[in-house]
Amino acid sequence: MKIACIETFADRFVGFVKVTADTGDVGWGQVSTYNADITCQIVHRQVAPWTLGLDATAIEAIVDMIPEKEHKFPGSYLCRATCGLETALWDLAGKVAGRSVCELLGGTPGRLRTYASSMKRDITPEAEAERFLRLRDAHGFDAFKFRVGAEYGHDQDEWPGRTEAIVPAVRRALGDDATLLVDANSCYSPGRAIEVGRMLEDHGVVHFEEPCPYWELEQTKAVRDALDIDVTGGEQDCFMPVWKQMIGMRAVDIVQPDVCYIGGIVRTLRVARMAADAGLPCTPHSANLGMVTLFTMHLLGALENAGAYLEFSIEEADYYPWQYGLYRNDPYRVVDGHVTIPAEPGWGVEIAPEWLARATHQVSML
Repeated sequence: MKIACIETFADRFVGFVKVTADTGDVGWGQVSTYNADITCQIVHRQVAPWTLGLDATAIEAIVDMIPEKEHKFPGSYLCRATCGLETALWDLAGKVAGRSVCELLGGTPGRLRTYASSMKRDITPEAEAERFLRLRDAHGFDAFKFRVGAEYGHDQDEWPGRTEAIVPAVRRALGDDATLLVDANSCYSPGRAIEVGRMLEDHGVVHFEEPCPYWELEQTKAVRDALDIDVTGGEQDCFMPVWKQMIGMRAVDIVQPDVCYIGGIVRTLRVARMAADAGLPCTPHSANLGMVTLFTMHLLGALENAGAYLEFSIEEADYYPWQYGLYRNDPYRVVDGHVTIPAEPGWGVEIAPEWLARATHQVSML
């Protein structure tokens, strides 16, 4: 079974990849969100020329070959483009075998606990707490992540005093039984991160994500060494030597690779296994309702060192309008704070034909 045709359907935010084998079998995947139209150009320029005609079942070999052929371009865009092909090949393999990707990876489809993940910094502490209460009552969430500091904020808050206000406000509103997580998005110097981290510990927050500029591993390690709270990170990283260093030096307590940023399931599994060997759990980053969350669901169902929950975006159409109307069926129904990994062959989702009809379509074929 050989790769005969690679198609992309893209707008600025989302890019789906369709792979057709010479047998007529089809698989669907997705490049990483954001600038997806640019990434799809890379699919056709730097991925398709090397992979058309290859054995569609040789997923790991294809993933390893692409960066060798494109060794002058080892960065993020190539990984994001590779993910589109790689995830389509997994879907193709699952459909041919009549099994879910979770099962192909050695797992069993079932329920996953989620945390409600807020992207907003322009929201008041009171409004965020009220939103979490609504979501708890409507969908049963019992774990919630919110933002502290300013994104890459150089120790500055989104506005003065917001962090010191939102942490106790959310804790008061949700009570002691709720699991609370925060994300600093590279805001702090080590000293300020440790100060904030101690305040988080005082309020029972369990997860402090990306406290320092993510490329400064020594800074993150200093924070991790000083605090009892779990310090987490890795969503931005796609270069395997960085992952080896991060895990080897124990810069974080929990690793958070993003399937789409890192280049697909194969590479994410390698990071998860490195982490497992070091005794660390893996809670992948999946901060929108594109296919990255679906990929992560299947992956978590198969990981021995899966973290406690799935990250689940709670942003509505006024904030992330592009993440709605993507699918004909809904793979993201939350019941009692849990989602269910699809048991259908492949990813278990069908892309909405109406969305595809509006997208920019490109084709590479034998």
